[in-house]
Amino acid sequence: MNLSVNGQTIDIDADPQMPLLWALRDLAGIKGPKFGCGIAMCGACTVLIDGEPQRSCTLPVGSVEGQVTTIDGLANGEALHPVQAAWVAEQVPQCGYCQSGQIMSAVALLRDNPNPTDTDIDGAMADNLCRCGSYPQIRAAIKRAAKSQSET
Repeated sequence: MNLSVNGQTIDIDADPQMPLLWALRDLAGIKGPKFGCGIAMCGACTVLIDGEPQRSCTLPVGSVEGQVTTIDGLANGEALHPVQAAWVAEQVPQCGYCQSGQIMSAVALLRDNPNPTDTDIDGAMADNLCRCGSYPQIRAAIKRAAKSQSET
């Protein structure tokens, strides 16, 4: 089957029931999405499909239609995506394991709500778990990215 991932078409020979996460990681070599819980509860595996956040650990690859974007595809050449740059500036990552899913959810939030309140951020990010508890830094990074995007 063919998938459109990060702006490129890739050919994958996979069982249609294989989770998208494993097709990306094991067959396509795209390592940004992480395996966390395997039951779509933690958010580490979050990717965007046509801009909408999806949990790739339970999504059958055969059901995927549209453009898949992983954290690997956010940067524009050497330039980080504004959310990635804000993550660095706010020193969000501690262990870093959840960060790809957190960032993908933040990108989707800011696309839909370019000036989110704390309540908006907390609601949109509630299903992305961070074992290190870097939620205040995540909120600060999202606000920084929102400000950065509004200035461009």
